[in-house]
Amino acid sequence: MLINGLKAFMSYFISSVVFLFLFSIIYKRITPYNEFKLIHEGNTAAALSFSGALIGFVLPMASAITHSADLLDMFIWAGVALVVQVISFLAVRLVFPTLVNDISSNQVSTGMFLGVISMLTGILNAACIS
Repeated sequence: MLINGLKAFMSYFISSVVFLFLFSIIYKRITPYNEFKLIHEGNTAAALSFSGALIGFVLPMASAITHSADLLDMFIWAGVALVVQVISFLAVRLVFPTLVNDISSNQVSTGMFLGVISMLTGILNAACIS
């Protein structure tokens, strides 16, 4: 019984980490700036916006793990969470046309706003997975 639980834990945990890694790569490609480079250079706006996006992705993943019938179900919800986060970024970019320059030039208010919108979107996304 414990072995079966451990197998389920490992399969969901490893899959979730892989999805988080894939999300990071895809999100980084969607955004026109290099979050990792900017964060490495000390850009707080990039750190806040990217952290919000990661949290906004992980929240629905956690809900998907809790509510999914199996791994395939969780994979589908992970894809939905990824798409929702990308749409969230694109929507904020439409509202704030200077978003790309603001993040690159370390405008903390813009980075924080994008991060919070990403988290709020993730919370709503997580709540809808039940």
